[in-house]
Amino acid sequence: MPIRRLAVIIAVIFLAGGAIVSCGVDREAEKAEVIRAIHDHINWAIPDKKPDQLYGSIVQDSTFFIFHPDSKSTIVGIEPFREMVDAVFMNPACKPTRSDIRDLRVTLSQSGEAAWFSAILDDCGEWDGRPYAWLNTRWTGVLEKRNGRWLVAQMHFSFASDAVEEPKPQDSIGIEEK
Repeated sequence: MPIRRLAVIIAVIFLAGGAIVSCGVDREAEKAEVIRAIHDHINWAIPDKKPDQLYGSIVQDSTFFIFHPDSKSTIVGIEPFREMVDAVFMNPACKPTRSDIRDLRVTLSQSGEAAWFSAILDDCGEWDGRPYAWLNTRWTGVLEKRNGRWLVAQMHFSFASDAVEEPKPQDSIGIEEK
């Protein structure tokens, strides 16, 4: 009987421990902070490029990860990400103009130290004056609370295969034939 009682006490402490930890978290306030962090992250270059805002919104280590829609652009770690940002987004030819986040869903972990999200993203801009756009992009990600700040740790961008149309020549550069 003493072993059974000890097992029950340990189980109660274990289960109550999670509740005690999560009771100290203002879940709605944390969710609002996560949403702000997501918007700050994607809008770092609108209207002007603010690399400090971008790098301040992500984890700064080898755990940072992005799946892009193509198989060649997967990013693992902060250094490959910095290289991509320098080559693409910091290039003077690149001018992000707007982003629109729809259907944003955010879930906070029980501990309040991690969150994950999904959304539909339109991310638009110009390259050498020609419009470009990722429209109806499925965007998911994970944020982690480190040193009191919500930071993006992982992202995945994709396009629904049943919604992708065969591109027309003018779609690739964003202009219409006249």
